[in-house]
Amino acid sequence: MTPPPRPLRIGNASGFYGDRFDALCEMLTGGPLDVLTGDYLAELTMLILGRDRAKDPARGYATTFLRQLEDTLGLAMERGVRLVTNAGGLNPAGLADAIRELAERLGIACQVAHVEGDDLLGAREWGPGVVTANAYLGGAGITACLRGGADVVVTGRVTDAALVTGPAAAHFGWAADDWDALAGAVVAGHILECGTQATGGNYSFFAEHDVRRPGFPLAEIHPDGSSVITKHPHTGGAVTVGTVTAQLLYETAGARYPGPDVTARLDSVRLVQDGPDRVRVHGVRGEAPPRTLKTGLTRLGGHRNEVVFVLTGLDIEAKAALVRDQMEGAMSKRRPAEVRWTLSRTDHPDAAVQEEASALLRLVVRDRDPAAVGRVISGAAVELALASYPGFHVTAPPGKGSPYGVFEAVETPADTVPHTAVLPDGSRLSVPPAPTTPAAGGPVDEPPPPPPLPPGPTRRAPLGAVAGARSGDKGGSANIGVWARGEDAWRWLAHTLTTDRLRELLPETAELNVTRHPLPRLRALNFVVDGLLGEGVAAQARFDPQAKAVGEWLRSRHLDIPEVLL
Repeated sequence: MTPPPRPLRIGNASGFYGDRFDALCEMLTGGPLDVLTGDYLAELTMLILGRDRAKDPARGYATTFLRQLEDTLGLAMERGVRLVTNAGGLNPAGLADAIRELAERLGIACQVAHVEGDDLLGAREWGPGVVTANAYLGGAGITACLRGGADVVVTGRVTDAALVTGPAAAHFGWAADDWDALAGAVVAGHILECGTQATGGNYSFFAEHDVRRPGFPLAEIHPDGSSVITKHPHTGGAVTVGTVTAQLLYETAGARYPGPDVTARLDSVRLVQDGPDRVRVHGVRGEAPPRTLKTGLTRLGGHRNEVVFVLTGLDIEAKAALVRDQMEGAMSKRRPAEVRWTLSRTDHPDAAVQEEASALLRLVVRDRDPAAVGRVISGAAVELALASYPGFHVTAPPGKGSPYGVFEAVETPADTVPHTAVLPDGSRLSVPPAPTTPAAGGPVDEPPPPPPLPPGPTRRAPLGAVAGARSGDKGGSANIGVWARGEDAWRWLAHTLTTDRLRELLPETAELNVTRHPLPRLRALNFVVDGLLGEGVAAQARFDPQAKAVGEWLRSRHLDIPEVLL
């Protein structure tokens, strides 16, 4: 009897540009791997790389990855681990050449390939101020490079999950329409993409595990696309149904998770604890992908400036009104296009520590004209140093202002994007778009709710006593995933946390469009709040510009919770 094929072990060593530098070495030495991936790109990162490229056309890639390879490229080749990364950013060919030069200098035999075609900046007129325009490619180009003998594959803007679907399809020989297998790999890729967020980092119930230095995750992927999420032994953190659920909900929306390779049905995902630090992911169904590719545009939106006034002790509201009137008067001759005031009542009465007696009044101004937010704002704030409220001071010296960016997502027909795999021998292979169907992406019926809990005594308590949450950003929108850790808590949560209740608990969302997506198999609700983040993270429209802590804010709000759950 032929034994079943060994699962493909794919690890992750980076969740963003700036993640733990030593992670690449840690993953290569911590245990067996077949493939090691690194995700370096995000919406804000593309803008940063775009500005780098504007200064020097040879730049535009994540230089950190190249520095990491100085000590690890030989180790990876010795251990037979293939490296797949999107660190190529806006210049994957440039990074691929740099890796070849590094390998030659170090005397390491290494076959390097890259994927290109995502950069559409010159393909059409995108409008004024656009710095980058990149389609989100799938994993088929990576698959072609690996099948062509590559040891290292460098990409530009691919979906984060493509770093897993590409190697999995190459290893198992999946066809382009093996939807269920591809969808399983997409889910595994989404769990891995943010690194230690899957192993206890940023986890609502962090006190239950030692998360001082969580290990990076890996997935053991099987031929049918199912997987086991785990980590190397003797590394920190934890892999539980809870940590995996939290990451599954991160920056997603409803039942359908569309991508260029496949549309994964998140409402089909089943999670089972498969032993210590092992979570089995199975049952994932896939559908045809949409006919278009998401294309991210970044542009310079204008200039911004910020002053944070510290208000201490008594009469906080009156002090805020005084300095606001003074600054408004100074702006009367040339008022910036956008002026936003926020008073954060961080002060406590009768405080024993001065900082605890202080509130923060934040002024943020924006305008396309840098002069409108520069010295006219900082100078006016400085001039109030001896002429305003008692105890006047600011958190930092006012500056001259700085440019800010805007992110926008548009759709581009997949068959117009020149997805190309450049193989180690230099040959170029055109990668066709994934097959699709006319019905791809149709609406999904909302599942019936679970039976409600029977009536009983309640107690006023924070939502976080019975539910976890994780939140994040997608352009100007935010998502808030909330999950219950037991069936009774899910029965209560599904009936209690409606969109109206969410708006009550989070008043910032009261005037915004909020969509609720139930995911019963995860005992979860996923809320999408449109417009909460303005024009995206680079615009820094609010105190928490990426909505990282909105979920924890929601968990801190109090409701009447059944005592049986507490």
